[in-house]
Order: sequence, then C-alpha cells, then structure tokens
Amino acid sequence: MGAFLYVFLPVLGVYTCISQYLLRNPQVLHKKKRTAFWAKHISHRGGSGERIESTMEAFTHAVEMGTDMLEMDCHLTKDGHVVVSHDENLLRQTGCDVTISSLKLEDLPLYKEKLEVAFYAGRFSSGSDRKIAQLEDVFKTFPDTPVSIEIKENNLQLIQKVSDLVKRYNREAITLWASEKSLILEKCCKINSSMPYSFSMNRGISLLLLFYSGLLPFVPLGENVLQFYLIPIINRTYIPSEG
Repeated sequence: MGAFLYVFLPVLGVYTCISQYLLRNPQVLHKKKRTAFWAKHISHRGGSGERIESTMEAFTHAVEMGTDMLEMDCHLTKDGHVVVSHDENLLRQTGCDVTISSLKLEDLPLYKEKLEVAFYAGRFSSGSDRKIAQLEDVFKTFPDTPVSIEIKENNLQLIQKVSDLVKRYNREAITLWASEKSLILEKCCKINSSMPYSFSMNRGISLLLLFYSGLLPFVPLGENVLQFYLIPIINRTYIPSEG
C-alpha cells in the first residue's frame, strides 16, 4: 500500500497541476472559438415574467431593456408556417386543447389575457399582444439581435424551414441551434452546420463530469454556447419554499 501511494500521489499531483493549468489556458490545446455574439443575459421566451411569453410585445420589451439574446421555441403549423411557442399543445397558453400542427396559421387561438409564469408559481404576466408570433416576423423586426431557437420535436421539415429562414435573413452567425435532445441537435447541425449550437442535456451532464474529473481541458468541444438558468430561478422552481 505504501509503495502504491508513493507512486500514485505524485502522479495525481502532476495530473492535477496540468489539468488546472490547461483549464485556465485552453488555447494551449484547442483553437479558440469565435462567435459573432456574447450573451450574458438571455430573455427566456422573450422575458415571460414581464410580458406574455413568446409574443412580439415580449421580444420588443426585452430588446428595449437591453437583452443580449432572445430565446424561443418553434413549431410548425398545418399549413407550414414556423411559429414561436413553447408548447406544441396550446392548452396551458390559450385554454384551447389543440396542437399547433393541427391548425392553420389563421386558426391559431390567442394567448390567455393573464398567463402564469412557468418559473414563478403564482405570478402572472399580461400584455396587449396575445397573438402567437411567427419566426419570420422576429427576424424582420430584430435583424441584429442574437436568437436562440430550441427545437423540441424530431421534425425534419421544421428544422429545414427554420434553417431556410435563417439563411434568407442572413443571420446564421447570430442564430443558435438549441435542444435538450442530442439526436435533434445532431439533425439541426447536419441540415445547417454554419449555425452555432449549444449543449444538449446529455452533453451538459457530460461537461460537468469532465470538469469535476479534471478531463475537460483534454477534450475538444463542438458546442459554441452553454446556456443555464440563474440560481434564484432554479431555487424558486425546484426547491420548496418551506422546510
């Protein structure tokens, strides 16, 4: 045992020192990633705590307040329009138990007059705009604002249409692919590899494991952006206020 420790501890010490050095100086092993944007503040669903989520009014308010990036989810209507909505089923947002994919654009219901904030139980947002937005309108209105688009469905037609809109408005450098599912992100990148992309849920967990094991500095990462919730939001959402 003594001989083992005599060899193991120095090796561990050298490994730790090298890992810490490379963690602070990643350019020694890896080429620095350069994105066209730097976002410290991301408006989730356009800032759903201040205006009705994912509406043009919410996005406008967020940009006026100086947000660095707009975050949104996209779905496809029955007649092929890419619209911005967190949910595919509109019951929570509109009170109508229907799906976006089953309706034409003109038949989409309006948001509720007051909508409960998903990450703040008991708090409601409201506004004058209750219309489900189109992704194209977001691109037209905010041509220079970075946008993170989360794809929740394994839908190649949706991914292709989002990519086509991004190309049409010449914003590949400032539009980010995002999804919790690695398989969907792979398909997004296959259809449009010019767009930066963020970590999926599995890749995020892998990132943590690599970091705490000290292996992170030695592993190349394809992702461009890491998005995460602020600690106060995590606390009030997942940790009971009592006890």
